[in-house]
Parts: sequence; structure tokens; C-alpha cells
Amino acid sequence: MTQTPLVEQSRHDDILVLTIHNPPVNAFSPGVPEGLKAGLSAAAADDRIAAVVLIGGGRTFVAGADIKTFGLPREQAPDLRGTVQQLDAFPKPTVAALHGTALGGGLELALACSYRVAVPDARLGLPEVKLGVLPGAGGTQRLPRVVGAQKALDMMLSGAPIQATEAKELGLVDDLIEGGLLEGALAFARRVAAVRPLPRISERAVDGGSPEVFAAAREAIKKTHRGQLSPSLIIDLAEMAVNRPFEEGWQAEAQKFMEARESPQSRGLRHLFFTERESAKIPGLGKDTPLLDIRRVGVIGAGTMGGGIAMNFLNAGLPVTIVETTEEALDRGLGVIRRNYESSAKKGRLSADDVERRMALLTPSLDMGDLKDADLIIEAVFEDMGVKKDIFTRLDALAKDGAILATNTSTLDVNEIAAVTSRPEQVIGLHFFSPANVMKLLEIVRAENTSDTVLATCMALAKKIGKVGVVVGVCDGFVGNRMVHRYGEEARRLVDEGASPADVDAAMNALGLPMGPFQMTDMAGLDIGYAIRVHRARQRGEPEPDGWLDRIVKTGRKGQKTGGGIYDYDETRRPRPNADMQALIEAYRAEKGITPRSISADEITRRLTGTLINEGARILDEGIAQRAGDIDVIYIYGYGFPAYRGGPMHYAGEQGLQKVVDALKQYGHTPAPLLERLAREGKTFADFDRERANSSQK
Repeated sequence: MTQTPLVEQSRHDDILVLTIHNPPVNAFSPGVPEGLKAGLSAAAADDRIAAVVLIGGGRTFVAGADIKTFGLPREQAPDLRGTVQQLDAFPKPTVAALHGTALGGGLELALACSYRVAVPDARLGLPEVKLGVLPGAGGTQRLPRVVGAQKALDMMLSGAPIQATEAKELGLVDDLIEGGLLEGALAFARRVAAVRPLPRISERAVDGGSPEVFAAAREAIKKTHRGQLSPSLIIDLAEMAVNRPFEEGWQAEAQKFMEARESPQSRGLRHLFFTERESAKIPGLGKDTPLLDIRRVGVIGAGTMGGGIAMNFLNAGLPVTIVETTEEALDRGLGVIRRNYESSAKKGRLSADDVERRMALLTPSLDMGDLKDADLIIEAVFEDMGVKKDIFTRLDALAKDGAILATNTSTLDVNEIAAVTSRPEQVIGLHFFSPANVMKLLEIVRAENTSDTVLATCMALAKKIGKVGVVVGVCDGFVGNRMVHRYGEEARRLVDEGASPADVDAAMNALGLPMGPFQMTDMAGLDIGYAIRVHRARQRGEPEPDGWLDRIVKTGRKGQKTGGGIYDYDETRRPRPNADMQALIEAYRAEKGITPRSISADEITRRLTGTLINEGARILDEGIAQRAGDIDVIYIYGYGFPAYRGGPMHYAGEQGLQKVVDALKQYGHTPAPLLERLAREGKTFADFDRERANSSQK
């Protein structure tokens, strides 16, 4: 069988059309540049060809570079820059015909053409910053020359695409095609075939590039891209586009692209790109697994969590019945939901009609019997096993056959909850993260008897409501909270030994976390962690916990919600150290006979990340997480671990697993057996993921 070339050449009278066929998204993979170059060379040598049209076959133009080729040696990588150079120097008009997406290298190809036409719903963008790199084939130099410095910076630093209609207003697209794209592009090419000189973007000057624009951008990325390399390089290059000749910026771009690509940050972001997609795959679950049709959702509990959960489904157009025990609690919950929507409307994210449409999908009730027709019922009450068992016993009696019964528990045993029903195969954990209407992570907890259909349905539903769903097994705290509990214990131990809470938080902020462990504890509520510690102590037959943090709770300080916890808070919710709390900590140390010592930020970081990594290794070894990459996805989307560090398990590989093992031993911890084995063998957790994947395929 003859293989279809990745770039097909076809003549339409005096126009040569080069059609890229590299499904599913026409990525700029090996074979594409060779095909484009061959077509351009043929057109240049043929006097009968007046112009060339570049178009994508299938559903899109070119969605970007093939990320899998980023690690290839330069001589083996697809030659995007060479293709762009050939286009820029081409002696005849070239027209890029855009549909679907023209992203990254795809937009850079289009920018090197003489003209660009597009269907109105095409999207154009340079999203490289999301992978820790920058446009490397002239994008940083050409885009400012078309749309101006400010808009180019906005597009490159956000990575967000724009619609073709906006691109037309900016001059990035020369014409919008309402009918057939190829026919429209051919007609446009014939209109411009004789135009000379050819309009080359590389020969234009840049508008709107005052020094203030770049100074403001550098100030902004301190908040939006804190600690990241590629945004600052993008700004430097955009400034060169304003002040320096094109060729100088073109050469500098190549150097800075390589600098960004070889950075640990880019490796971390590329790791997340692949692992997030991998986390959607469930070993042993086929693509043909039947799914349940979820048309109506029930939520039990209208508090902060229940209301936030309900909003996810309302946003997706699914009707929700929300149940509370009292009219007061129900009214309060509905009020919070409406205020959240109205706040979004004030910010321009929703229209007033959107708010009313979503609220109209919400049915409040004080009767659990009103959930009898729901296809999915999610329990979102407080963490008490007795209460949850009672609810599931009642749900078992009233829910229709085939309904999914889900618990939002963050720590409790889903198997134990499922056991009170006559349909444990329909029971699953759906652990949303607070605020549930904002946080992207959804831990999908597969219980012992959860059916494949229920599991697959919940994974598909996670995508529908805009969540990143990750399947985990049953244990105390599942993946995220089990790890964060160990992390919290180590943070308290650091304060026991002499660090201040502010020292600990500052070290983790410097690593890139938006909140350190104590900032996070104050936000969640000190009373919640205290209740968990009390519950565990009682389960183990141990005395009630009495650490310095427990003593703070007993003073009545519960964190941000009471205006003070470990820190003080005002209306801005910025933490400020409290002298009385520091005195309480010092008194605790004195009572326990602890002589405080100075603890460096480096030690704090190594101990806290080491604790996360170590517990992650145990979770992985036990099979609670399917892959180390799943743990990274959970910790990035659920707990704010910086995406550019790739998550704690990837970060471990960047540090070297033996260094992690040595630090754990130095500070009195026993390394997990899996962590020790991988360190001894000179491997990483990515190697373990490959080993597990290979063994599951045999």
C-alpha cells in the first residue's frame, strides 16, 4: 500500500495548493517540513505557477509543533525555522488558509506567508509559554510587527488564542472566508498573484513599542508567571522586535528558544502536558466501556462544598436538585451560588441572562425524596462516617435503578460507605477540591466494587464539567490528602525544632507554591485539621493531640474565617505574623524541653518536598495511584505545586532520587522501599511508570 504523503501537492490552474495531511492535528512532525519545502521548490521553478496556497487537511491547519520531537538533536528535529525562512524568501505570493487552529509553529508558518485568510471560527495563537518555551520560528519578531507590541505580548504571555474575527481587525488575517475555505483561498490568491513587492512581515516596523509597555509587562509577570524563565525571554525578544533589525532578533530568538527548551521548567511543563493526558487513561478499561446517560444531578448539602459542586453541573447545562435539612441553610446556600454568579457577571465572564439560565436549572429542596429521578447523586456533608452511612442507606432505598451514588469525602473509606447499600457497584468517590466551582482537580475514587461503567461515566463527566479527573484507590486521604497530611506533620515538626511558620511558608513560596503549609491551613480552617487529628487519635486509642497548632485552635482562632489563626488577617486576607501566637509556640517548646535552632530555607524545602515524595512513593507502590504522573497532576491542580516544576514526583527526578533518600535519612525518616530501589538503580519515577505500563500490557 502506498503511503499518503504528509504534504500533498495539487494544481488548480496557476495556483499550487500544498495540503498538510498529518492527523489528528497536523502537528509539525518529521515529514511535514520536507513536504512543504519540496512543494515550494517545485512552485518556484515552475513559471506556470503564480501563487501558492498552504492549507490543512482534516479538522485544522497546523495545531503546533510536535512536542515529542523537542528532545531530538537539532539535525533530527523538524526544520520549522528553515521552512519559515524559505517561505519568507519565496518569490511568489503565498497564502495561508486557516481553519480549526493555527497555533505555535502553525501560526509562525502563517506569519511567514505573504497573506493569511481564515474561516471566522478559526483560532490563532502562540501558546509556547504554557510549555516553558517561546515561539522559536520568528513568532516573537513577526507578531509584534503585525499586531503591535502590547497585543503581541498579551498573546504570547497568556498563550491564549484569539478568534479569526479579532485577528482580521488586528490585521493578522487579511480576509475572512464565509464559504468553502479552499475555494475562497484560491480566489484570494488569484487576486494578489500579481502584487509586487510582496508584503513580507519581516520588513515591517513595530507600532506601539514604548519602553513603558515592556516595563509594565516585566512587572506583571512577577505575579502571573512568578519565577518562570520563558516569559521574561519573550519580553526581551518582543523588545528587540521594536528596537533592532529583524535578522538580529531572529538570531537571538533561536538562542533564547534553546535556553528555554533545555531548562528544568520546560521539562516540567512538558511532563505535565503528557501526564495530564495520560491520567485520563484507565488501565484495563476499554474505550468501548458503555457509559451511563447523566441528565439530572442531585447534590446533598448546600454548604460551601455542595454549592460549589452544584455550580459545576449548572455551568455544563445539567439540571441540579440540591437538598438541605433546614430552610435557613438552603436559602444561605442558594444565596452564595447566586452571588458567585453575579460576581462573575460583574467581571464580564457571564451575562445577566447566563446567570438566570443557570439559576433556573437549580431546584432547591428539603426532601431527599426529590432525588428519586436523579442519574447521579453526590453527598457533600461534613466528614462523619455515621452521617454518611445514614445518607447512603436512605439513598439506596429511594434512588432509581442505575443511579450513581457518589460521596465527596476527602478522607473516609468509600468501601465502608458503599457496604451499607445493596448496590456497591454504583458507589464511587468524587472528591472535589475547594472552592469546588474553581479548582480543576477531581479525584475519582474507585471503590472495591465500583463498576467499570460507573468509573468510565465519571471520567467522561469530569471532562464535561471542565475538571481534570484522576482515578485513585481507597485509603485514608486517597492521594492528595494523604500526602498533605504527612507534609503538614513535617511542617509542624520544623516549627517544633525552631523555624517560624513564616519561615516555612516563605521557603515553599520561593519554590513556587502560592501558599505554604500554614497559609494553606489557615485558609482551609484550623478546626478542620484539628478535627481530623482528634478523630485519628481516638481511632488509635491515643491521647487527644496537644501540639502548638492544636493549642492555637483551642484559643478560638480558626484561620481566615475568624480573622486570625496562625497569622492575623484583615480585609485583604494577607497573612501577618501574630506576636501572641509566636509566644505560644515558644512556650510550647520550653514546656517540651526543645532548644530551638536556626533552620535554613534549603533544609525546609528539602524536608517538605522529601516528605511529599516519600509518601507519594508509598502510594504508588501500594497501587493507590496508577502512575507517578497521576500524583503530579493531583498535586499541581489540587494543591498548587508549581506546574513548571512538573509535580513532586517529577521534581524528585530533577533533584536526583538518591539526594532525596539521603535527605530523608538525614532528618530521621525511613525512605519508602520503592524510592530506595529506584535511587539505587539510578532510575526515576518516570521509569517506574514505564515499567508498570509495560507489565500491564503483557
